[in-house]
Amino acid sequence: MPGIVERIGVRTLIVSVAALVATGVSALLRMTSASDISIFIATAVALAALASVVSEGTEQLGTRLGVGATGVVQSALGNLPELFISIFALRAGLVAVVQTALIGSILANSLLVLGLAFVIGGLRHGPQTFSRPASRMTAMLLMLSVASLAIPTLATAPGAPDFGHGSSLSVVVAVVLLIVFAGSIPMTIRGSIGPARQHPNPAQRWSLAVCMLVLALAGLGAALVSDWFVDALKPAMRSLQLSAEFVGLVIVAIAGNAVENVVGITAAARNEADLAVSLILNSSLQVALFLIPVLVLLSMVLGGPVLTLVAPTLLIAALGLAAILGALIIFDGESNYLEGLALVGLYVIIAASVWFGPSVVG
Repeated sequence: MPGIVERIGVRTLIVSVAALVATGVSALLRMTSASDISIFIATAVALAALASVVSEGTEQLGTRLGVGATGVVQSALGNLPELFISIFALRAGLVAVVQTALIGSILANSLLVLGLAFVIGGLRHGPQTFSRPASRMTAMLLMLSVASLAIPTLATAPGAPDFGHGSSLSVVVAVVLLIVFAGSIPMTIRGSIGPARQHPNPAQRWSLAVCMLVLALAGLGAALVSDWFVDALKPAMRSLQLSAEFVGLVIVAIAGNAVENVVGITAAARNEADLAVSLILNSSLQVALFLIPVLVLLSMVLGGPVLTLVAPTLLIAALGLAAILGALIIFDGESNYLEGLALVGLYVIIAASVWFGPSVVG
């Protein structure tokens, strides 16, 4: 046992055991027909634990890749739980939860997680600097994501040119976003070029094969637990008298972004501002430019309700304000704890705006 601990590290061992235990408890609760609320909580914890395992694997991968490539890979893998949750929720007919969760994911990353990273990094190390070209490109693409929701919503309103054609317009916009996303990847990597991170203990550095195996197993586990999470979601919403908007915008969005919550804030605390900003904002971009359009297209063939880019005005306004505030803060390539507090403050205000919505009763 001491040899295993020395080889993989105490933190990695604790995270791995926690993921196994949380997943096992979730399975046991389902088999014993426990209450929906207990299953909901257990599966949310299991998702967070599995996300931490993904975090460990991608941190190890980061010792072989540069900052930009690590941010892209980390963000892609970190969004796996959210992809699985969204697919299962769409099949369950929870379109409002999926739509608000996807927008909430962008808001949680761009405001809550980035803000906490700036607060903790700023308090520990003072003002932190990061790549200005990369952050400016991210700000520009986030504004595009706002337009991709605002235009379909306005164009399909009663009396507008495309009224009644929300699905068709959403498909066109989704294809455009995927093309832009494909074009952004090389520039994201080039814009954040940096040396691979050195592992603090070379003896605990994983081989590439071990990294891939851990990430694959954690991804499979996330897919399984996401299905259980969605099964318990609607009954739990009804029992707790929570609105679909609050559940999607806050609870599901935060649970699905556990990787960025952990790794981004940890990177800022280590004074690795470039890595923190890269993976947090890359996650927002991947949700906006990849995950949302993919789910729009997938919903056309899943057989359930269709997901469109026609969104409530409040969510579009919130996303627009978040993109503007984020651009003002990151455009100079420098952050401090006060800017972080401003980001977190806007997120709390947005979350409070949907707290009093009607609860699920069906």
